[in-house]
Amino acid sequence: METYFSADFFRDNRKRLMSLLTVEVPIVITANALQQRNNDVAHSFRQDANFWYLTGITEPEIVLVIDKGKEYLIMPKRSLVRNIFDGNLEVSAFQNQSGVHEILDFEEGWKRLGVRLKQVDRIAMLKPPKPYIEQYEFYTNPARSAVLKKLKSYSSGIKFLDLREQFVELRMVKQNQEIDVLKRSIELTIDALKDLRKKLPTFEYEYEIEAHLLQAYRTRGARQGYAPIIAGGANACVLHYDANDNKISKDSLLLIDTGAEFEYYSADISRTFALSEPTKRQNTVFRAVLEVQDFALSNLKPGISIRQNEKLVEAFMGEKLYSLGLIKSATGKEMRKYFPHATSHFLGIDVHDLGNYDSPLLPGMVLTVEPGIYISEEGLGIRIEDDVLITETGVEVLSQQLPREL
Repeated sequence: METYFSADFFRDNRKRLMSLLTVEVPIVITANALQQRNNDVAHSFRQDANFWYLTGITEPEIVLVIDKGKEYLIMPKRSLVRNIFDGNLEVSAFQNQSGVHEILDFEEGWKRLGVRLKQVDRIAMLKPPKPYIEQYEFYTNPARSAVLKKLKSYSSGIKFLDLREQFVELRMVKQNQEIDVLKRSIELTIDALKDLRKKLPTFEYEYEIEAHLLQAYRTRGARQGYAPIIAGGANACVLHYDANDNKISKDSLLLIDTGAEFEYYSADISRTFALSEPTKRQNTVFRAVLEVQDFALSNLKPGISIRQNEKLVEAFMGEKLYSLGLIKSATGKEMRKYFPHATSHFLGIDVHDLGNYDSPLLPGMVLTVEPGIYISEEGLGIRIEDDVLITETGVEVLSQQLPREL
């Protein structure tokens, strides 16, 4: 399959990373590790976004080393059984994809790096996350922690420069290739949703719609960027509802949040559909969400930050919720009962991509605009989400070809 990304893209990203460092230190970046799904079965593998950004390689447990103008990859240990079941590691393919020409096996690579570690007092890498993140209530990939432990085994007193801020700076503004592939992902999502809209009356269960979207993406060479939300009626009030197994009521609204992922970049689009003639209340709430989205879009331009826009949207949303009879005063606490999530997030390799929400927006940044109103006591949830590109003068709605109609 033709790719949008040549080795030059990844090679240039490595050069840009090195240019952001004020001191010359070895850089060590690891791929993600496989994680258990159940018994002897692993979850489907998804590469660490930062490792992919520097190499384009989608295999687990490979380590990239950049040191004194040279770079090499350290291969993981692989058993004969693993090679039989999962296939051999194709060194030439890694060289062609990443532009890194020196590839070492596990023993040789770590021996070389171990010698170097004894010669320096610090090294640059991405700080490992906590094993468990309470905010999201999930366990994190252990690869960075495993590499950190191994690095310390060679030099227990070595210090570490955390590269997270550098990667934020690198990835916030998208390059032309990234914008092109994002547009492709968005186009595939729009095509799938347009086709789905025509066939909505034929579906009885949420999971039938999920299957339709998966087929639409896979037959076009894409994957799902995240577990889709197919939420009928009150299910739409559960923000990350992904069970997708209920029967669809023709009297309720249907919220769909989905995105095709193409070459590691995902769209993120939401629409809310009526399966029969909408009620006056459904129409009124839908129009309120639409007006909030238009307001949020009108504010976006270089210079404003996502955080600043969020404050403006909060006030405007408060007015709408007051007019709907949902709140008595447009305060943040009352308003957030019915609009409990942020209006925007950055979009890229990660669906919720790296970015500084306090930094002024710049041309080339891509983000979502996704206001919603969720009235659990009425079993009514509505979200409209589009993907936008910040331009020199304002904003380009990349998903504008998908109608915003109930």
